[in-house]
Amino acid sequence: MATLRNLKIKTSTCKRIVKELRSYEKEVEKEAAKTADMKEKGADTYDLKQQENVLAESRMMVPDCHKRLEAALTDLKATLAELKESNEQGTEIGEAEATITEVEAVYTPTEAED
Repeated sequence: MATLRNLKIKTSTCKRIVKELRSYEKEVEKEAAKTADMKEKGADTYDLKQQENVLAESRMMVPDCHKRLEAALTDLKATLAELKESNEQGTEIGEAEATITEVEAVYTPTEAED
């Protein structure tokens, strides 16, 4: 049985994952720039290898966030639908709908990522 409290938790989860996704995307950009800079300056091969490992780890987190976001979004939509069917009322419903719109604007799931 879905409750408004569950809806609020699932809404917050989606928001948090979107925030994480944006953070990881920024981190990838920063680390890629740092790696390119190190290559240009002819950095020590060990240091360069370590930096490339950091970049690879950052890149691995983006698809993970996408999967978690997709699962959280599906869960949020199911809970919202269940609450609407039971004619629940509350500000949480409007907030959840706004979050769904925001998440779908940030991330559209594609078949290629699976």
